[in-house]
Amino acid sequence: MSDFAIVSDAVTKRYNGFEALKGVSLRIPRGVVFGLLGPNGAGKTTLLSIFTTLKRANSGSVIVEGFDVQKEKYSVRKLQGVVFQDSSHDGELTAFENLFFHAKLYGMPSDKSRKKILDVLELVGLSDRKDDFVNTFSGGMRRRMEIARALVHEPKILYLDEPTTGLDPQTRNHLWEYLKNLRGTTTIVLTTHYMDEAEKLCDIIAVIDHGSIIAQGNSDDLKRIVGGEVILVRSSDNIIPVLKRSKFKCSVDKHNGIFEIRVDNAEKSIAKILRVLERAGVKISGVDVHRTTLEDVFLHLTGKSLREESPVDFETKSYTNLGRVN
Repeated sequence: MSDFAIVSDAVTKRYNGFEALKGVSLRIPRGVVFGLLGPNGAGKTTLLSIFTTLKRANSGSVIVEGFDVQKEKYSVRKLQGVVFQDSSHDGELTAFENLFFHAKLYGMPSDKSRKKILDVLELVGLSDRKDDFVNTFSGGMRRRMEIARALVHEPKILYLDEPTTGLDPQTRNHLWEYLKNLRGTTTIVLTTHYMDEAEKLCDIIAVIDHGSIIAQGNSDDLKRIVGGEVILVRSSDNIIPVLKRSKFKCSVDKHNGIFEIRVDNAEKSIAKILRVLERAGVKISGVDVHRTTLEDVFLHLTGKSLREESPVDFETKSYTNLGRVN
C-alpha cells in the first residue's frame, strides 16, 4: 500500500482555451498538513476542486487513498471532509441539526453520529451552543461549525480552502490548535494567504503559480531558495568595497540607502562584520537583522505585483453538491 494519501500526475485543466493547471504532479504523505500557496488565480482552488471530485481534469490522474477521483468519485467522497471559503450551513437549523443532517448524508448510524457530533462540537468550542440556530452565530463561530461538519464523519482527508480568512486573531489561533491535534491521524490539505499560518501548521508546502508547482518542501527548504539571512546596515559610507577587501563570505546590495548583507547565519556573522567596518573607519547609524520568512520566499517566487482573480478560477462553494455518498 502506498505511503501517500494523494498522488496527482500531470494534471491539467483548461477553460475555453485558458490552461488553469499545467501538468501538476504532487505526492502528499498520509497524516501531514500539506500547504498549497499561490497568488490569486494561480490554480489553488481549481486543484482542490479536482481533488475533491467537484471538477474533472482534462488530462492526468489523481489517486486518493487508492481511488481514482474520476472513476471512483463516490468512494473518494466518503473519505474526505471539505471546508470551503464560504459558509453553507442552514441558518434555520440548530448546530446539532446541521451536523446530524450531514452525518445522515454519509450514512452514519444515529447513535454513532449523535456521540460524534457532541465530540466535534466540544472540539471546536461550540458544545454550549448546540441547540442554538446557526443564523445567530458570529462569523468565527460559523467557521468553527464548518470545521466541525467536515470532521463529523471522521474523514481520512480534510481539505481547507482559506479556512481562517476574515477571522479575528484569537479565533485563528484556536483553529490552528484544533488542526495541530489532527496531525498524524488525518491528512490535511490547506490553502492560505497567511504565511504565518502556513509556517506554523504545514509540514510540507507547495507553491503554485500560473498553474504550475514552482517549489516544494518544508519551511526551511523553501527559505533556502532565497538564501540566508540579511544584516541591514545604515551608513553614509560605502561599505561594499570594505567588505570585498575583507574577503568575508557574504553578498551585499544597497536599497533605499540601506546596505543589505546576506549571510548564512546573522547571529554568528554580525559581530565580525561590525568589527571589519569599525576598523575601516566606517560610520554606522543603524543595524538590524532580517531573517528570511515565507513571505520573502513567496514574493521571490511569484513576484510582488498584485493580481486580480482569474475569471476562470471560480468554484461552487456549496458543500451539499457533493451528493449522497452511501
